[in-house]
Amino acid sequence: MTYRPIRILCLAGSLRRDSWNRRLLHAAATLAPSGIMVEIFDALAALPLFDEDLEQAEPAGPAGVNALRTAIAAADGLLIATPEYNHAMPGVLKNALDWLSRESPQGEVLDGRPAAVFGASAGPWGTRLAQASLRQVLHTCGALVMPSPTLFVAHAGQRFDAQGRLADPHLEASLSRFMAGFVAWIERVAVAA
Repeated sequence: MTYRPIRILCLAGSLRRDSWNRRLLHAAATLAPSGIMVEIFDALAALPLFDEDLEQAEPAGPAGVNALRTAIAAADGLLIATPEYNHAMPGVLKNALDWLSRESPQGEVLDGRPAAVFGASAGPWGTRLAQASLRQVLHTCGALVMPSPTLFVAHAGQRFDAQGRLADPHLEASLSRFMAGFVAWIERVAVAA
C-alpha cells in the first residue's frame, strides 16, 4: 500500500488579505501534525455571485468556481475559518457554498467530505453564531462536519502580534489540539467510508 499524506484545504471566509481568520489558518497550518499538507485557497473573490443562468451557460462552472471545486475534490478535508458578520457567516462564504452544493464535473464535492469549522473575531463571542449557521449549511450540503473539538477565538486583536503571528500560548495549544482532532476526524471518516 502506498502512503499518501493527508491534504487539508483551507478557506478563509473573509476577503481581507490580513484578516484574523486568514491569520488563524496560517497558524493552523504551522501547528498541523507532522506530514499533513495544508493549503490555503485564496481566491474566493474570483467567484461570481451564484446564478443559475450563469451555471447553465457554463456547465463546467465559471473558472473560479471550477478551481475551487477541483481543489476541494483533491483534498481529504476542508477547514473553514469564518468571521461573523451580523450574527452570521459572511456572504462571500455562503456564495461559495451555494456554488459548491451544485452538481459539477467533479461531482458533489462537499457530499461526504470531512470538514471542520472555527473562527476568530475582535468581539467577545468568537464567531459562535457564524459557526452555527456555517455548520448548518455544510450539513445540508452533505459535508461531515467534525463535532468537536470546537474553537471560538474572541478578542482576536490580542491574540496575534504586529506581524500577524499567533502570540497567545493558550490559543496555540488549543489550535494544536484542534488540528490533531481534525486529522483524527478525517482518518475516522475515511475508515467508515
